Formats: sequence, C-alpha cells, structure tokens
Amino acid sequence: MQKSIFHIAKMDCPSEEQMIRMKLSAVEGIRALDFDIPNRRMTAYHHGSADKILQVLLPLNFDARLESSESTADPLPGDPQDNKERTLLWQVLAVNLFFFVFESVSGWLAGSMGLLADSLDMLADSLVYGMALLAVGTTAARKKLTAHAAGYLQLALAVWGFIEVFRRFFGWEGMPDFKVMIGVSLLALAGNALCLYLLQKSRSREAHMQASMIFTSNDVIVNLGVITAGILTLLTRSAYPDLIIGLIVFGLVARGAVKILQIAKQ
Repeated sequence: MQKSIFHIAKMDCPSEEQMIRMKLSAVEGIRALDFDIPNRRMTAYHHGSADKILQVLLPLNFDARLESSESTADPLPGDPQDNKERTLLWQVLAVNLFFFVFESVSGWLAGSMGLLADSLDMLADSLVYGMALLAVGTTAARKKLTAHAAGYLQLALAVWGFIEVFRRFFGWEGMPDFKVMIGVSLLALAGNALCLYLLQKSRSREAHMQASMIFTSNDVIVNLGVITAGILTLLTRSAYPDLIIGLIVFGLVARGAVKILQIAKQ
C-alpha cells in the first residue's frame, strides 16, 4: 500500500475537505484519507499510482501538488465519522439550521440584508455538513447529485441576495432595525459559541473536527460583522453599513456554492 502526501494550497476549511472527499470517492484503490487543514495537507492511503489521485485533484483548482509517495505498512487512520463524532456533527448541523430559520425570518422583518446574508451563511454551513453526512455510504453518482442540488440552491440564494442588495442600493428602502440586527446577531454569536463548545468538548484531535472549529470560528467573525453594521447603522442613521456587510457575506456564500459545484461538474 502507498502513503502519499499532497499539499493543497487553497484548502482552508471543511467545505474544501468534503468536496475533495466526494471527488476522490470515485477513485478506485483509495483505502483512507487523512486531512490536516491548518497545514493544508492531505494524506492518502491507496493502491496504485499517486499521479492518478493528483489528476483528479487538479481540476478543483485548489493548487494541489504531490509532496511524497512511499510504500507503508502503517495502520490505516481511524474512520473520521464514527458514531460519537457523527452525533456531534448532527448537533452542530441542527444548531446551524435553527439559526438559519431564525435569522432569515428576523432579517426579513427587520429589513436587514446583513442578517439575511448571515442566515444564508448558516445555511451554507448546514449544506456542507448535511451533504457530507447524508452522502456517506452512497454511490458516487448519488454523491454528485447531492452536491449539485446543494450547490445550485446555495448559488441561487446568493444571486437573489446580490439582486436584493443592489435593488436597495439604488431604490428607496426604510432603515433596517438596528436593535433587531444587534440582538439577533448576539444570539447567533451565542449559537456559534455553543457549536464551538460542543466541538471542543469532544476533545477530538481528528483533522476534520479541528477544521470544523476553524469553520465555526469564521462564522463568529461574520456575526461580529453584522453587529458592527448594526452599530454603524445606529451612529450614521444610514442603511449602507447593513448593505455593505450583506454584500460581503453574500459573496462568501456564492464562493462556497461555486466550490461545491466544482466537485459535482465532472
């Protein structure tokens, strides 16, 4: 059996990991994959040539390259989705789905594009985790179908967000309710803190669980951005801070959708 280490320069969150896993699921001979997202490395345990794996990775445009490949008798790494971690990821998924609904309704009622964008960011997280959990054990064709559905849904929502932001930039709209923006974002911040607590409580050193903490930490930054936009809306009496943060977050959601579709197009 071969142990091949790949450096993947643009792999910086669990969404890239899950897309790579789905892409490589159709490659025969792969026995296990181990991810080190902070160092942007993937280790593949496989039979056959490492070049075959590299050729599958290259179309993803993640700047993948082969660092080393050698024969090994090392035991395979444990299954990263054992029952305990699977349960934990379902809990994190449930929290994300709850706040997607809560923030989308609150954002609509408050007239805040920042909250609506943040809700779609929560949905994007849910799609990534849900796609990975539901696709486990299915055929490669089923995994591609799942990725297509998730990617197109996320992209459609992001496009709607862009259209709505520009409509509000050039049309007349009332001021967003900064009190709701700040209050709901503080609750979402608490929700992401809960997710971090659950992930840290597991004390898992598995790379994908560590990456999930990084992913959730990035969500905290988005929450803080919406809170800042709410404060600026209060101070400036302008809707522009809300629209600007909405535009930025919708861009992040669209970027994630494009990455998901990259894995499904071939």
